Amino acid sequence: MAHALGRHILCEAYGCDPEVLNDRAVVERIMVDAALRAGAEVREVAFHKFSPQGVSGVVVISESHLAIHTWPELGYAAIDVFTCGETVNPWEACNYLTAAFRASSVETREVARGVQPVALKGPVEASAS
Repeated sequence: MAHALGRHILCEAYGCDPEVLNDRAVVERIMVDAALRAGAEVREVAFHKFSPQGVSGVVVISESHLAIHTWPELGYAAIDVFTCGETVNPWEACNYLTAAFRASSVETREVARGVQPVALKGPVEASAS
């Protein structure tokens, strides 16, 4: 039996609203709102608008981070939601984000991060060969 330090949701969001994906302020607000709705504590926020299009950014939370890179011309957003501990549910943030970006199709997977073996109780006896 093992214990993970964190949960990392990798999200491919397709068919998103291009105008939303290309607006740095709107993307930033949506990402921060997603973190707050999931119960995370926001620490730092950094976003950048590319020319001619696209936005990248990260919301650093006490529990890890949310990150995004957008391709408005394709209606696509690559989204990461990584949380540590038991108090923040990364799926709440991810579901909020895909709805706010108006994704028509979403592919996600969850990766357990920092998987640690559970310590055995008592001494371990070596087996004789």
